[in-house]
Amino acid sequence: MPTYKDEKRGTWYCSFYYTDWTGLRKKKKKEGFKKQSDAKAFERDFLSKQKNNCDMTFKNLVELYMEDSKTRVRTTTLSTKKYLIDLKILPYFENINVSSITSNHIRKWQNELKEKGYSQTYLRTINNQLTSIFNFAIKYYGLNNNPSLKAGSMGKKNADSMQFWTLDEFKQFIKCDTNARSALAFKILFWTGIRIGELLALTFKDIDLEKRTLNINKSYSRLNKKDIISAPKTPKSKRVVTLPIELCNDIKDYIDSLYSYNDTNRVFEFLKQSLCLKLQRVCKKSGVKVIRLHDLRHSHASLLIELGFTPLLVSERLGHEKIQTTLDTYSHLYPNKDKTVANKLNDLY
Repeated sequence: MPTYKDEKRGTWYCSFYYTDWTGLRKKKKKEGFKKQSDAKAFERDFLSKQKNNCDMTFKNLVELYMEDSKTRVRTTTLSTKKYLIDLKILPYFENINVSSITSNHIRKWQNELKEKGYSQTYLRTINNQLTSIFNFAIKYYGLNNNPSLKAGSMGKKNADSMQFWTLDEFKQFIKCDTNARSALAFKILFWTGIRIGELLALTFKDIDLEKRTLNINKSYSRLNKKDIISAPKTPKSKRVVTLPIELCNDIKDYIDSLYSYNDTNRVFEFLKQSLCLKLQRVCKKSGVKVIRLHDLRHSHASLLIELGFTPLLVSERLGHEKIQTTLDTYSHLYPNKDKTVANKLNDLY
């Protein structure tokens, strides 16, 4: 591994040939290393990534995985991946050769995370990320098996208990919010079940008061102090949501109160964090139990289920990609529905 000294700059560089993924022989040069060992390490890591096998460190595999993910997931999803990997996964495995990682390594890593007191759903999310990295290695770099699968899962997909408000609780809450803008935001979340990112991405153009609909076609997030408008979470998240008449009236009253606006302006130009704080303050003022913003979506689903709507309709209104997602998330809200069916059939017998 030849390396060279740049006498003028006092730094080191490496220059070498490699074969790229198309089979072409190319030259690679990298400058600006403070130490010769750093230049050699760069060449070694670079060449290991070109081999198309798992003779590389876990850190190098992660770099390949993240590079591949850049064009395949939303910016916010990529940011979440990077956060989880950098803080919860890489510190344990980064210097181990990928093919040397065993299920025993994974079990020890899982046990350490469990001792930190993270929630069951968070543990599951972290574990799923590690599993995805190994699946990537199996599919594209010839790894024989996924040690994460052999080690077994960690955590739970859904929280043990889901928080949501009844209609009476929401009415008690909303009476105590005297700010027209935040009150309308809470009403839309409760009466439509849209996601918080979908709410914050709404423009005036997306609202059709004559047809009583919201056109859900994008999502808003804030990343590195920049506003990001991206596609919704899944293809089926693009949907048209119908509105109750009274909610349409509230939206009209709010729009009429504005001095001016453009159709392309966002309706709610505030951050998720500020709305979270507002929710907590109004909860305290109203005396209702504190829930998360996302729990307003659960509250809407709970209301629909209580009104007797089918899982298919609930799934379509919430924008779930699969009806199974709806059933898995809200199955505990359906326990008495089968008895209701039996009673109605009994009336016909």
